[in-house]
Amino acid sequence: MTNRAVLNPLIIIGMLFFVFGFVTWLSAVLIPYLQLACELNNFQSYLVAFAFYISYFLMGIPSGWLLKATGFKNGLSIGLILVAAGSLLFIPAAISRFYPLFLVGLFVQGAGLTVLQTASNPYAAILGPKESAARRISFMGICNGIAGALAPVILGAVILNDADALKNKLSLLNPSQKIEELNALAAKVIIPYLIITGILIVLAIVIRFSALPDVDEEELDGEGESAGHNVKTSILEFPHLLLGVLVLFLYTGVEVIAGNSIIGYGAFQGIPLSVAKFFTSFTLISMLVGYLIGIVCIPRFFSQETALKSSALIGVLFATIAIFSNGLISVVFVALLGLANSLMWPSIWPLAIAGLGRFTKVGSSLLVMAISGAALLPLLYGYVTDHTNPQQAYWIVIPCYIVIGYYAVSGHKIGKNRN
Repeated sequence: MTNRAVLNPLIIIGMLFFVFGFVTWLSAVLIPYLQLACELNNFQSYLVAFAFYISYFLMGIPSGWLLKATGFKNGLSIGLILVAAGSLLFIPAAISRFYPLFLVGLFVQGAGLTVLQTASNPYAAILGPKESAARRISFMGICNGIAGALAPVILGAVILNDADALKNKLSLLNPSQKIEELNALAAKVIIPYLIITGILIVLAIVIRFSALPDVDEEELDGEGESAGHNVKTSILEFPHLLLGVLVLFLYTGVEVIAGNSIIGYGAFQGIPLSVAKFFTSFTLISMLVGYLIGIVCIPRFFSQETALKSSALIGVLFATIAIFSNGLISVVFVALLGLANSLMWPSIWPLAIAGLGRFTKVGSSLLVMAISGAALLPLLYGYVTDHTNPQQAYWIVIPCYIVIGYYAVSGHKIGKNRN
């Protein structure tokens, strides 16, 4: 393929990764927003993350079926339409201030993103030389991270404006006045999500009639299988993959805890919401720094395994400092967990699917389903927060980082054939 023929499709895929990041990290603002607008406790508010990310588990295999029936390019358009439909559900949810309808909208958004993730990652891998695929995926991660940093700033400026004053005001109002104020707060989300819906529909149309090439599914299976793979009859015969699924489950959970909890944690540390609403962006910026380090240094200066070992160690260190310090210092180290998390996805994924041969597609589907860790672990964080406090709840991320470190040291080698 010519440089021009590669560049144009990569620009489109880069736009899609921007959409992934933007829609995904809106939840960081939606959690404190809906907690206030719908009068929720911490556990209830973290159902935002649960509803969104559980889609990856429930829709992982159906997304594969859909793409097989429609093709990858059409699947991208369908995925965008699904995300748009989920965004549109926010309008009646805001008008009625009915929290379960918000959750349905988030689930539909997550279903659409599951389709998009399943279809777009192969494009990033095959549009260009195979030896530079990792670099292309890293650049897509930067598109994702930039959008993730912008999303909470943009939405937070609209829906969390004067949130501190409103929280103090609500305690002084009678029930009817309180309902009126909460309805007005809920209505703030309508215009942003109408705009998001429109942009997604336009992008779906653009991709439907774009010149994106068809994906040759044979290219997604890897270079072939070693002799030892010919006797494999089940994906269950690859323990390094199954452990990798668990590790990815834990990683996505701690990543979302770091990004989604930091606004509420900043408020817990006495920082006004008007300032704390920007903290998720700091977490995403530290992830961007990690992506850039990976692009420059892997494999020139250190390997994927070394990157994963270092990331897990840094995660344990930063989480410990956050737990035992206070004020802005503690919040800063929660934000720096983004740096610890940044190189985990690009390191875990290739280690987990290495050597799968004809089982590569099935293994990849299991790894996509493992993103549901971002649904369950933040919910656990919210539960622990309700029974202790937001700072003590961060203890749950430390054993997760320890398991990730084990995988980096030796877990990814379990069961692999050694020639």
